[in-house]
Amino acid sequence: MKIFTRQALVASLLLSGCASSPNAPTLTLQTTKAPADYANCVLPKLQHDALTATVSETQRSYRIVVSSKVAANDVLEAYKANTGGKIFLYERALLASTFGPSPLERAAQECL
Repeated sequence: MKIFTRQALVASLLLSGCASSPNAPTLTLQTTKAPADYANCVLPKLQHDALTATVSETQRSYRIVVSSKVAANDVLEAYKANTGGKIFLYERALLASTFGPSPLERAAQECL
């Protein structure tokens, strides 16, 4: 019975990691640029790194989604703020890529 309890605990922990998605951004930034100007700066940098990005626009924001073949898509959102824009980056980094900034994070930082 004790072995079954341990196995059930391990299985539930593994499954909970797969089912949950992060709601908090991995990085939050502030810029003096408007969301449109910021997105126009980030997109060429992503294309230079051979990343495929999809852009969507609303009245107050731009959303850039970078597709991933091995993990969840990475998302960069630029919202209109009183003095420029507020940037939210949502990434799921693989273990190997946690040693330095990703191309998306690098582009996000360079365009501030």
